[in-house]
Amino acid sequence: MGKKRLVLIVYLISILFFIVSFFIDKKVSYYTAFIRNSVLDYSLSSITQFGSVFIILVFMTTLFLWKERKREWIPVLWTSLFVSTMTCIILKSIIARPRPLDIFAVSSLILYSFPSLHATAAFTVIPVLDKEFPKFKWFWVIFALLVAFSRIYFQYHYLSDVIGGALIGYSFGWLFVHLEERDKIFKKWKIGLS
Repeated sequence: MGKKRLVLIVYLISILFFIVSFFIDKKVSYYTAFIRNSVLDYSLSSITQFGSVFIILVFMTTLFLWKERKREWIPVLWTSLFVSTMTCIILKSIIARPRPLDIFAVSSLILYSFPSLHATAAFTVIPVLDKEFPKFKWFWVIFALLVAFSRIYFQYHYLSDVIGGALIGYSFGWLFVHLEERDKIFKKWKIGLS
């Protein structure tokens, strides 16, 4: 089976799982509360903090600069993260879904639940990694899944929030990698990064 076909199948299964997740959101949140413990609290707290958009952007940029010949993918990464983050913020303000655990006294669009910005950011970089660092990609997939799980574990998000965020992030990452490969849309940016 070809790589594109496999990605399409996984993507379609993810969309199906996303739809189903709306029906099991509350049950997943309820049962997740039963596995809470101090070891998971500590380790997942570190993972969820590391998953912020800023840290992902800094880490990934450093990774690309480390390999000098990879600099041309920095604009793809930054644009993917920017567009997916803005899409996430716009959707949060439109949907205004409360979080499973109402831990915030003040209402703010960033504080809404759907979609998960952490999951969006973590999954946005996967297509870029797949293009230039295929071996490292699997480490990042595991990290992104842990970030997504940590958001459910701490009841910041429902299952559908993190699946939705993952789909948004991966979609924009894939889109900008595809556009760069096909049309070289970031060629002007490459001059300053070479």
